[in-house]
Amino acid sequence: MVRLISGMRMVGTNKSLGQHWLKNRAILEEIAELVAGSGLVGDSVDYTANSSASLSSAKTEVEACLEIGPGLGTLTSSLLRRFKKVIAVEFDKRLADNLPKSFPGKNLEVINGDILDFDFSLIPRPYVVAGNIPYYITSPIIEKLLTAENLAERIVLLIQKEVAERITSDKETMLSLFVKNRAEVFPGPVVLKGEFTPPPKVDSQVIILEPLKKLRVADEVFKLIRVGFLSPRKKLVHNLASIKSKEEVGEIFRESGISLDSRPGDLNLEDWEKLYNKIYK
Repeated sequence: MVRLISGMRMVGTNKSLGQHWLKNRAILEEIAELVAGSGLVGDSVDYTANSSASLSSAKTEVEACLEIGPGLGTLTSSLLRRFKKVIAVEFDKRLADNLPKSFPGKNLEVINGDILDFDFSLIPRPYVVAGNIPYYITSPIIEKLLTAENLAERIVLLIQKEVAERITSDKETMLSLFVKNRAEVFPGPVVLKGEFTPPPKVDSQVIILEPLKKLRVADEVFKLIRVGFLSPRKKLVHNLASIKSKEEVGEIFRESGISLDSRPGDLNLEDWEKLYNKIYK
């Protein structure tokens, strides 16, 4: 059966690829505005030019947008109205073959492939990224985007709400620390599961990342962070006892002004850097 969503020809979904089509045109336009560096993000952060929380790259003239997983092209249509060129990477061959037919005469390049294998050096800078990301490969995609040699100016992703909350929360995880070490992070609007066809089991949320030109802490610090998060629910002093004695770790914590009751998620990047410098240097 063929259905229509926002004027797009609807083909069957492939559940194994986590395909859920966002059908609300107003939300799609809001996401596209965020990709372009303007618009408001729900009730959380004001991205207008008069706000201190404005997207830092909003004044950069960006002509190219990389879209991850365009699917039926519902977001693609909004992006094409804002960028001179859209490069869309679609894993599903049938969708990749059909997408150009929906936008005749538009500057749309569709690549049938896996974004995790994509060569970002092929994209002219400056560029931005947009995507409705399958839940099961969210972390690998974010890691790929933030470690690319050819970094984007801005990355706007629609991901599982729970994952977005973990990334933006003050309660840290390995993923949130990795992201915050490489990007400014802003929470975007929540998109309820009922806005998708077929509806997923959970709500989604937009997250905006602005890659940093310089890491906040050296990559080597994550050597210690990985050890600390081997048992994330335990007190950190116990987790680090595999590196130094509990007595030594306790003294380092006191010298660093870190509570002995702290668990891995209680520490921010600067805390981890302090511990790393005292333990390994």
